[in-house]
Amino acid sequence: MQLLRTGDSGPAVAEVRAALREFGLLPPLAAEAPDDQYDSLVEGAVRAFQQRRGLITDGVVGAATYRALREAQWKLGDRMLGLMISAPMAGDDVFTLQERLLELGFDTGRPGGVFDAQTEKALRAFQREYGLNQDGICGPATLRALRQLGRKVTGGRPGLLREQERVRKAGPRLRGKRIVIDPGHGGPDRGVMVADVAEADLMWDLARRLEGRMAATGMEALLCRGEHSCPPEPERAAFANAAGADLLLSLHTDANHSMHAQGLATFHFGTGNGSTSTVGEALAGLIHRELVARTSMLDCGIQPRTWEMLRLTRMPAVRIEVGYLTHLGDRRKLLDPVFRDVVAEGILVAVKRLYLLGQDDQPTGTFTFQDVLARELARASNE
Repeated sequence: MQLLRTGDSGPAVAEVRAALREFGLLPPLAAEAPDDQYDSLVEGAVRAFQQRRGLITDGVVGAATYRALREAQWKLGDRMLGLMISAPMAGDDVFTLQERLLELGFDTGRPGGVFDAQTEKALRAFQREYGLNQDGICGPATLRALRQLGRKVTGGRPGLLREQERVRKAGPRLRGKRIVIDPGHGGPDRGVMVADVAEADLMWDLARRLEGRMAATGMEALLCRGEHSCPPEPERAAFANAAGADLLLSLHTDANHSMHAQGLATFHFGTGNGSTSTVGEALAGLIHRELVARTSMLDCGIQPRTWEMLRLTRMPAVRIEVGYLTHLGDRRKLLDPVFRDVVAEGILVAVKRLYLLGQDDQPTGTFTFQDVLARELARASNE
């Protein structure tokens, strides 16, 4: 879709303004004010909405922000909900349904606001237990039942507890674990471009280095794009889900209009209001600390986001922004193959530390690739 920003006008802007007023982010329209102008008030309201939803806070309405505006307008009960294979239903009403089913003890997986097969399975199980027609459709009768019942699961968020338990049961060995690596952009989408250096090329190279190290430990590492292709993020997430991946790692670099912006940031799924991926957050923290310690890059923090690669995946997912190509120092580091080896090693070590669960661990930044290989071989020989 066309990007909407300050200075634009037209019916699309009027639609955005109406949505922002509905959310209480814009004052009621004054009689003399135009309703189709993207002015400073609209930009401020868009920024506030983006911050609330875990989106990039740039004040510009692109595809992700527009989709979030549409999804936020749905409340549970506004429409019947069901599984649509070709165009899955998404919105805050789906998110509320998923949260409610989880509270009642039915596993929808991590609530992401998209009605998928796992949500339908959980809904059918609820309908069966409550004596309703098991059609997998959330209609009036199912809504009444959902509102009448109290919580069955207390003392924690059950979806998050299940996520943690899966990691515990997986054990400390890396062999057999399936990891999807997502090199950002690709093909005609070059990502950030500075001085003939393309984000897509750098992240492809980093992904191959990481893939090789993971394969050496016995892990199954899958790349969700080819060197010259660029599937959209929903397709990449669907690939990871279909592969039954244990983790997803998305690799990117950043850019800024200021040449002084620099540093490393990691992101995990989280809405900012309590709903988060606990394992994703833990993995993001491990990766972040390893890379900051090994690269001495500026620490830009660990942050929750609702980007599609984080929201639509069923496994813990982390997006890593390895520096700013627009910063001279970061760019010099990224162009150095030895530096990319250091980053690949740090990510691998962080994944190993996740599965160690704090046992037999080493201080951040000191665990090496050779240490990981030695431990994997030692454990294999003892089994």
